[in-house]
Amino acid sequence: MNRPVIIGCTGGIGSGKTNVVKTFEGLGIPGYDCDSRAKELYDEDAGLLAEVAQIAGSDVIADGKLDRRALAAKIFSDHDMLEKLESVVHPAVIRDFSRWLQEQNSKLVIFESAILLDKPYLRQLPDFVLLVTAPEELRIQRVMARDGLSREAVERRMANQIKDEDRRKYADYILETNDRDAIIPQLLSIIQKWQQI
Repeated sequence: MNRPVIIGCTGGIGSGKTNVVKTFEGLGIPGYDCDSRAKELYDEDAGLLAEVAQIAGSDVIADGKLDRRALAAKIFSDHDMLEKLESVVHPAVIRDFSRWLQEQNSKLVIFESAILLDKPYLRQLPDFVLLVTAPEELRIQRVMARDGLSREAVERRMANQIKDEDRRKYADYILETNDRDAIIPQLLSIIQKWQQI
């Protein structure tokens, strides 16, 4: 069997992409959550953890585990350190995804990443890009409720992400999660197109 068709699923914070991927999984299409796996790899890959400590300092490791809060505090204000960190973490995620992909026996798989379109080397991974969007106010309300953040904190996070107008340039399909239109009919329509490829 040829490798599965890779659908890159992306969208801004609060867009609903994780729910979309869970819905795909409920329909029998395997999903790979790039952001969750990156966090797990810190715990599973001793070599990666050593590289992170080399870049950010040994004080980001506590009891042999990554202290995510300490790391976040360091990279929040140091763009160079963030770029160096990404240069070791992202290749580790891509290697992990490649291993995962070989284990799949589905015609389609979903690769979920918030930063898929921000990074050219990630953008090359999928065969198609599915952009999940939602009205900005709804996204803000979702993240405030989900993460217990203030409106200002959510708006700051959104300001650090690329805008949907820019994401649309790369999107092959766009799915709206607006609490009005049902997700499953939109997904089934998109899946039908993919299965004809």
